[in-house]
Amino acid sequence: MFESLALRLLPGQDLKNELDRLIEKKNIEAACVVTCAGSLTKAVLRFANQEQATELNGHFEIVSLTGTLSKHGSHCHIALSDEHGRTYGAHLLEGCKIYTTAEIVIGVLPTLRFSRSLDARTGYPELEITDLSKP
Repeated sequence: MFESLALRLLPGQDLKNELDRLIEKKNIEAACVVTCAGSLTKAVLRFANQEQATELNGHFEIVSLTGTLSKHGSHCHIALSDEHGRTYGAHLLEGCKIYTTAEIVIGVLPTLRFSRSLDARTGYPELEITDLSKP
């Protein structure tokens, strides 16, 4: 079971920064993105198996946003479509600017804590899950 939060981001706001800011402000240990509908004018993404970010400029529809959120670190992926319907999917980075709106619903998981630590096998800080309901 989870609690829900809903928010609307406005033109020019940074999608990732605003999600992180909300999670910090609400002191959230564990949450997930339930849904997001909106648009971007700038997307900053890290594509699969790439070290560097890619910046896309134009008008993009957010067709999906998924991820785990925590004040200890978040991990989100986004799918965007351009004016021709081409779809891009990648890791969400700072710098994604809202075009008209982003309508987001977040599910807060009050019995869990998400944290991250470096996994030597992947080279990335990976998810660790703690069940807070167990003593």
